[in-house]
Amino acid sequence: MSKIKVGIIGCGSIATHRHLPEYALNENVEIIAVCDIVEDRAKERAEQYGTKFYTNYEELLANDEIEAVSVCTPNYLHAPISIAALNAGKHVLCEKPMATSEEEAKAMIEAAERNGKKLMIAHNQRFVSFHVKARKLIESGEIGKIYSFRTAFGHGGPERWSADGSNSWFFKKEKAFIGAMGDLGVHKTDLLRYLLNEDIVEVAAFVDTVAKKETTVDDNAVCILKTETGIMGTLAASWSYVSSEDNSTIIYGENAILRLEDHPEYSLVVQYKNGEVVKYELGKIQSNEDGGQNNTHVIENFINSIIDNSEVPINGDEGMKSLNVILAALESSKTGKVEKVKR
Repeated sequence: MSKIKVGIIGCGSIATHRHLPEYALNENVEIIAVCDIVEDRAKERAEQYGTKFYTNYEELLANDEIEAVSVCTPNYLHAPISIAALNAGKHVLCEKPMATSEEEAKAMIEAAERNGKKLMIAHNQRFVSFHVKARKLIESGEIGKIYSFRTAFGHGGPERWSADGSNSWFFKKEKAFIGAMGDLGVHKTDLLRYLLNEDIVEVAAFVDTVAKKETTVDDNAVCILKTETGIMGTLAASWSYVSSEDNSTIIYGENAILRLEDHPEYSLVVQYKNGEVVKYELGKIQSNEDGGQNNTHVIENFINSIIDNSEVPINGDEGMKSLNVILAALESSKTGKVEKVKR
């Protein structure tokens, strides 16, 4: 079987530490080209993986040999580059958040449908082993009715790991569109939708800049979320956690409490109403810290969907639903009201 020939657009941190290594380890993939507007960065990655480089994504897309691309650019370019790639006949794996508006997201979805190509959004938390286990426990009915939840994702900020450090596009509204809520909060909105297997329909939020001085985007957000069946909970996203990263989620159910990434040793702890406690050691979540999982399973799912001609696990519609939650959070913070999530 011939290998899927891929190109990577954007050679920053996410491409360097996630996409490129995982493509390189996949026996069904051949990396054909990389692209970055910073020529030295593109050239360095090309030399590392023995491939060609471009500094203009349109030139990469004109390469008929390339069948699929990863879009690993600043947020404001996700939609235009993804649409251009789909129109060029390429399958697309786009980093999150998929777009900066619902209109952009819909245009991406329409481009994928019109061209008969795959569009997958890289929400990696759905593939974490203990998240998968937690969803199975909930689906089985073992946890009973879900009452509430709380989830958090916080670290010291992109300057610690972004390719451009404190000068990163992450801090510039014209390129990032949204800060911690888009970088981290959208991960958690997607995870909650996955774990609970239902949509979030209402949001009340405070989204503000309190820790970073040289930025035009938010660095802290606290939200109250309500799902379609009435499950209520909180979500916190922050770039101001000065010590270790927090990526925890707790689900409060009728029969048990699920604690995810809330214990230093056990990635899932189930505390049952009868006093029984079950601890699962299922590895750590993929993170920017040492010791995290080295395979997000995003790349393998994307490539397998192309090979099998099957539906991608996180399509454009799914990406848009998670995006719409953070858009509602922004609106709520602006209006001071509870906002309904567009569906």
